Amino acid sequence: MIVGIGVDVVDIERFGRQLERTPGLRDRLFVPAERDLNTRSLAARFAAKEAVAKVLGAPAGMNWQDCWIGLDQHGPTIQVKDTVLAVADAKGVKRWHLSMSHDGGIATATVLAEG
Repeated sequence: MIVGIGVDVVDIERFGRQLERTPGLRDRLFVPAERDLNTRSLAARFAAKEAVAKVLGAPAGMNWQDCWIGLDQHGPTIQVKDTVLAVADAKGVKRWHLSMSHDGGIATATVLAEG
């Protein structure tokens, strides 16, 4: 059963300017394993986290550190813990599906939550 679908699009250049302009934003949005990636990869990961938030109904108190994008032999994976995991569990999410892309100055992500 599909619990929800979320989609987000990020302007890579604008996102890069925001990271430069706002000290600490990189640390607030990304776990240590993500922080050293290039701007377009960070933008795609941020789009994925935003898509996860949309699937979950943009829960108040969501900690961006509680959702990150990992990699396995099949590609990118959504990893969740604590605040994000609690809401996902309450909504019955058992499995996440993720597609990310970046081209032409835009990063995009689509997330499907399966129960």
